[in-house]
Amino acid sequence: MKTTGRVAPLLASARAQQAFTLLELLVVMVIIGLLAAYVGPRYFGQIGKSERGVARAQLDAFAKALDAYRLDTGHYPSSEQGLAALLGRPGGEVRWSGPYLQKALPQDPWGNAYVYRSPAADGGDYDLLSLGQDGRAGGEGPAADISYR
Repeated sequence: MKTTGRVAPLLASARAQQAFTLLELLVVMVIIGLLAAYVGPRYFGQIGKSERGVARAQLDAFAKALDAYRLDTGHYPSSEQGLAALLGRPGGEVRWSGPYLQKALPQDPWGNAYVYRSPAADGGDYDLLSLGQDGRAGGEGPAADISYR
């Protein structure tokens, strides 16, 4: 099929309309960059909040298991026995009816062990906490300790 003089310019203009210009691509890239700059910090801020929420939920589960342990034995595990007493019978504990946790002891969301002390530093029954993102006592913001109570 032979093209006439009128069809060739129409085909050329159709091909030109199908392609993007460099300027259009740059405008789209700038818009995507602006959206990423706006949404990115908000998204990563939510990740930090969810890690703290997971730590609180795990501390709550430990506290319930500790209360069940206390109901059976009449006391909370000692600091030396730690949270491991919720999974396996401590030596000399005759009224232990566990395990009180269904799975192994998890690490906190930042990969650190949870801290358990009994009796508590303030005279209470026990201290149960995560040391936060930095893994050290104290801190502020995401590095702040998360405690049960």
